[in-house]
Amino acid sequence: MTTRLLRTATAAALLLGAAACSSSGGDPLASSTTSGAAGSGKTVVIGSANFPENELLASIYAQALKAKGVKVEEKFNIGSREVLYGQLKSGALTVLPEYNGALLTYLDAKNPALTGGTEAVNGALATKLPAELTLLDSSAAQDNDSLTVSAESAAKYNLKSIADLAGKSAEFVIGGPPEFKNRSEQLLKDTYGLTFKEWKPTGETTANAIKDGTIQVGNVFTTDPKIVTLKLVSLADPKNAFSTQNITPLVNKAGVDATATAALNKISAKLDTAGLAELMKKVAVDKADPSTVAKDWLKANGLI
Repeated sequence: MTTRLLRTATAAALLLGAAACSSSGGDPLASSTTSGAAGSGKTVVIGSANFPENELLASIYAQALKAKGVKVEEKFNIGSREVLYGQLKSGALTVLPEYNGALLTYLDAKNPALTGGTEAVNGALATKLPAELTLLDSSAAQDNDSLTVSAESAAKYNLKSIADLAGKSAEFVIGGPPEFKNRSEQLLKDTYGLTFKEWKPTGETTANAIKDGTIQVGNVFTTDPKIVTLKLVSLADPKNAFSTQNITPLVNKAGVDATATAALNKISAKLDTAGLAELMKKVAVDKADPSTVAKDWLKANGLI
């Protein structure tokens, strides 16, 4: 996965202190927020993974649909792709903000399209997704998995790309979200010949753990503002181990109509990587409320 979900992404692992958009402290599938105009059709259930960026994107989707009179139920902060995918396929969820390369890795980790671009990945997904699910338009915005090190380690070991870890990885402890080892250990071994001394589940503390030396390498996402604030270095991925990661709505076909589809595609048309990084700075560094950040972005882009 590319661990994203979702890396599951896993920006959760990387945005320390960022507020969750909606967390009940109990079963996230058991609590929700519903709104929308009466008589506007089926309720669209928007889910998210359990990390701040994905929750922010879900809030953007939810508020845009509500503005079009669509009935929306929010089920944010659920968990990783392993949980979310089954919920979407069953119809318990209708819409998820996904990362296309991570999704293809989840479905077919050895698919040759993973080393291609957006069109190649989406084309492969069209053949891999079950009949119940489909992708809508991909955005230009990407939040890629990376292997990240401290500036000090980069200088000491002359690390510029993941390939430079070869011959050194056995000395290093690597960290990331809990699912990172299962998703990426064999991938990194096959692609770059890397075998690490130890894998630690560092979760939301990954960036800080790199900085304080608890781990030497960590799975940090490229829109994480801590890369800048903690002066970390994301290593280049010349062999495309982590694939492209365009943010793309994944939907249950039975649950979305033409109005919802059009609104979600308009979001994708406006969303780019620089803009997403700025939104995440507001959430993770400035501690702004994610739903407010989402609303302000939608207004600024003429979507509500």
